[in-house]
Amino acid sequence: MNILAPVRRDRVLAELPQCLRKEAALHVHRDFNPRVTCACQEHRTGTVGFKISKVIVVGDLSVGKTCLINRFCKDTFDKNYKATIGVDFEMERFEVLGVPFSLQLWDTAGQERFKCIASTYYRGAQAIIIVFNLNDVASLEHTKQWLADALKENDPSSVLLFLVGSKKDLSLCPVTPGLELPLSTHLLHVSGENVREFFFRVAALTFEANVLAELEKSGARRIGDVVRINSDDSNLYLTANKKKPTCCP
Repeated sequence: MNILAPVRRDRVLAELPQCLRKEAALHVHRDFNPRVTCACQEHRTGTVGFKISKVIVVGDLSVGKTCLINRFCKDTFDKNYKATIGVDFEMERFEVLGVPFSLQLWDTAGQERFKCIASTYYRGAQAIIIVFNLNDVASLEHTKQWLADALKENDPSSVLLFLVGSKKDLSLCPVTPGLELPLSTHLLHVSGENVREFFFRVAALTFEANVLAELEKSGARRIGDVVRINSDDSNLYLTANKKKPTCCP
């Protein structure tokens, strides 16, 4: 997807999308942080509108990671499953509170032989989505290891975590998570109809975290502000004690 393409009309967020299951979410606030709302109104979001936020999707083979991403990005479902080799990614652009915001969704391989390749792309993630199959207890048990691997490359205190249960429509009695995972937001049972709402909340919470981080810096600048450099030197590029080359006159 071309990052310069205009934001789709259905990707404009004027308010914080609500969590789908309050009982499974630690962060259940219903509105954006007031500081974030104020910063957006005053155009003090710094470089947030120019950054690309990285979201990695991890989990066992065939739990539905690729289908989850394709359902949101392309609104398609392909029954002819093909395992992801290494990594793949999709780019999605949003407009949150009037500020442009881009998510890069990284689809990682679940096969053991590609784990080393995929793990090299974990670094720098701002959100981690761990996917398991609601009809496969083993895939649920493995989520702890997937989380541990992803957190080796990221600061646990500054990354958003999401646990997603897929393929709910294939079972009348899906397994219920009983693991103690440090979830930051969601436990979501996905069956197709609520994928859009889930990714909207991922985008909104990631945007909020980015703006708050920007505000923590030494005064977030307004978009379009000029950076002034104060110096007594008439030539900013003058280097002291610079030797002349000996090869030329």
